[in-house]
Amino acid sequence: MITVDPQTLNLQPGQKVLDLGCGEGRHAIHFAITDNVDVVGVDLNPADICTAQERAQPFVEQEQLSGRLLLSVADGQRLPFADQTFDVVICSEVLEHIEDYAGVLAEIDRVLKPSGIFAASVPAFFPEWICWKLSDEYHQVEGGHIRIFRERQLRRSIEQLGHRYFSRHKAHALHAPYWWLKCFLWHRPESRILSGYHRLLVWDMMRKPWLTRWLEKLLNPLLGKSIVLYFVKPPRANVVESVEAGSPAVEVSV
Repeated sequence: MITVDPQTLNLQPGQKVLDLGCGEGRHAIHFAITDNVDVVGVDLNPADICTAQERAQPFVEQEQLSGRLLLSVADGQRLPFADQTFDVVICSEVLEHIEDYAGVLAEIDRVLKPSGIFAASVPAFFPEWICWKLSDEYHQVEGGHIRIFRERQLRRSIEQLGHRYFSRHKAHALHAPYWWLKCFLWHRPESRILSGYHRLLVWDMMRKPWLTRWLEKLLNPLLGKSIVLYFVKPPRANVVESVEAGSPAVEVSV
């Protein structure tokens, strides 16, 4: 189950894609399977990277990857990549965990090529606000969410880097009620209602029946658990020297 829409990213063969905060690899593995691109997934948690490697291994062994995949531990605030390395960067369900999220956005801007695409997703305000109201433990656990983003706040933070916003959507509406139930029943994890809903979500992710796909698409604008914003980095300004000796240099956008 992925949150970022591959069609909106418009991935092209040979592109380099960074999945920052890849967790257990759902986006990184998916893109390496479906597209002929070089995908790098990084996360600060070594256990998550190990899980991602285990999940990717069967696809590697069965030669089911269309592209190439590298998974590694790295800090999003100090990425081990040169400037302008990647054509596409995604950062899905990460920024709500990070105190200095502006520092991570600055690193994303640094490693993204001019005219590159950046997709950021965070929990949508309304579903997340309900979770916080229902349970303190939900966001006070180690490594939990430390803020609730408003869409305009996140969009403004990224646009301040010069990136141009061009699209948005919400995702995972069927997951919002599950998390409300989980928060309400936080001290009753054995609840049959909760376990039954979880089985429904797993079945839905595995089978993808048309009814639930249609229902989620209908409910996403109102109840989508995640909000996804898409941006393009502005083209690079090159300094062009005149062929005439002594003429001043001028900047042109390309």
